[in-house]
Amino acid sequence: MRQTYGGRIAIFAAVIISGLIGVQTSGGQSQSSPTGLPSEMPARIEPVTSSFDYVRRVAMIAMRDGVRLHTVILVPKGAKGAGILLTRTPYDAEAQTNQAASAHLGPTLSGYDNATEVIVEGGYIRVVQDVRGKYGSEGDYVMTRPLHGPLNPTPVDHSTDTYDTIDWLVKNIPESNGRVGILGISYDGFLPLMALVNPHPALKVAVPMNPMVDGWMGDDWFHNGAFREQNMPYVYEQEATRDNKVKWWTNHFDDYDVFMEAGSAGELGRRHGLEQVGFWRKILEHPSYDAFWQQQAMDKILAAQPLKVPVMFVHSLWDQEDIYGAPALYKALKPKDTGNDKVFLVMGPWHHGQEIEDASTLGALKFGSDTGLYFRREILAPFLAQYLKDGAPKADVAPVSAFETGTNKWRRLNAWPSGCASGCTPRPTPLYLTAGLKLRFGSAKADESSFDEYISDPAKPVPFRARPSQPVGYSNGLTWPLWLVDDQREASGRPDVLVFTSTTLPVPVKISGQPVANLMASTSGTDSDWVVKLIDVYPDEVAGQPAMGGYQLMVSADIFRGRYRESLETPKAIAADKPLLYKFNLPTANHVFLPGHRIMVQVQSSWFPLYDRNPQTFVPNIFWAKPEDYRKATQRVYHTSFVELPVVGQR
Repeated sequence: MRQTYGGRIAIFAAVIISGLIGVQTSGGQSQSSPTGLPSEMPARIEPVTSSFDYVRRVAMIAMRDGVRLHTVILVPKGAKGAGILLTRTPYDAEAQTNQAASAHLGPTLSGYDNATEVIVEGGYIRVVQDVRGKYGSEGDYVMTRPLHGPLNPTPVDHSTDTYDTIDWLVKNIPESNGRVGILGISYDGFLPLMALVNPHPALKVAVPMNPMVDGWMGDDWFHNGAFREQNMPYVYEQEATRDNKVKWWTNHFDDYDVFMEAGSAGELGRRHGLEQVGFWRKILEHPSYDAFWQQQAMDKILAAQPLKVPVMFVHSLWDQEDIYGAPALYKALKPKDTGNDKVFLVMGPWHHGQEIEDASTLGALKFGSDTGLYFRREILAPFLAQYLKDGAPKADVAPVSAFETGTNKWRRLNAWPSGCASGCTPRPTPLYLTAGLKLRFGSAKADESSFDEYISDPAKPVPFRARPSQPVGYSNGLTWPLWLVDDQREASGRPDVLVFTSTTLPVPVKISGQPVANLMASTSGTDSDWVVKLIDVYPDEVAGQPAMGGYQLMVSADIFRGRYRESLETPKAIAADKPLLYKFNLPTANHVFLPGHRIMVQVQSSWFPLYDRNPQTFVPNIFWAKPEDYRKATQRVYHTSFVELPVVGQR
């Protein structure tokens, strides 16, 4: 998911679009007033575009069921034997191909979801298509429409629509060489995954960037069962109308207050009339990891498909929306890549979609170079050229290109997880949460079976970032893309957050892979959420960057809903006051904790309002928890708890 409440990419003035495709008044005649004064508007404007360096075409491409999809085609002037770069989108093909009113292709494309230098310098034919049911396309819209099968009885899906689109493009664009690549970010990155199911023979390469993969396990809708309620406005705006014109309303400046006032997410949806849209009703009906979610998980789907098309998965290490997807896809598909030449992975120090923007910084972090530009020119451009250009050389692209945060260096790797080109397999290393709120490498000690505790109060949930809580969005001053790199000192000072800290590191500690939380904990309630955050604590003073003194940078963090401790499909009440193991993966990291830094682990039981509050009393469906269900609980974290770190080399 990318375009969201308060932050959808701006749609440029209708005159830009209508001027390029032509506008005609009713009846095709100039209008005049009753007094006979002629209108100065022509019946139809004919834009003069002879000086443009591209030709714009618009086609309504018929699918196999007769539904026509609105498709914008931008052909560089003089193109011959050019490859086609296709993006399918629910976010308005006209807007994505009209970023500026310009005679030049670059400014026209410069914005979401276009890797502009790669497209323009590569001489590609750019095609952007509205998915069925959105903007200029006909048909019915279904959120991330599932493949034909139990969840979709119709004969059409995104796989068939992509096949039919590519078939039309290679037959009807004479300037092309018949080779097509598909790419996109977020929802537009989910769609290339669908194209890999029964792919068209002309599809030669796919680049899913920050793709939506599994909406329950760790992408847009849930994380390990905890609902991402700040995405409710997106669901409303995306499904209420074909063109996203109906907007979610609010009654507070601070989202924290909006969600607290309503109580449960279900009640907030009811107050907004959200049950009028179909996807919200499905979310309410499927709070657990049942067949509805499992059968849509793209890592599971593609693992069962033949590996026919070279694919590069692009992942952002601080992806605030879809941090689960790309690494999960790589893990699922890489075993099928016996020649080590079909499945590639890129990991950069980015927020969601930042790889097509300036990426020299992320919030307070500075990387010393434009990492996004490096990706586009040194990795993406040669990778696409290899498959889409006649006579292009084999790209010198590593199977895994991983940016190492901390040292701020790109690493060329043969596989993931790995710490170097060869022979650096990460070693699972427990980091224990010990007495005195200390972190210690090693093994549990018999005398450390004690615990630390805190009171979790649903009436005062821990904010996921400093208040006021902004809505999800990318414009109008919103800083949503940065929340994963926010300084965590605000949380570390709260009494309902446990903070365990290591001694100052004398040597670097490098981790490559997924940390695993092994939390031995109890609650006085009958349900509970557990948030575990792995943090890099900077030295008290940092020369040249005073604002980084003592900075607490989240390296990897996630939430787990306790009712799913035994089964993700079947929730179960937690036995009160009984120490139980909660084991769950944290997001992928490729990070070096430098000498002079410290490692910190924070544990808490709410992350609000990004995630809905757990009432801490077991109820059948938390979406409909009542005010009396929300109760304080005493949370205990035992000193046999640890975070398993994928450590590379010696400590």
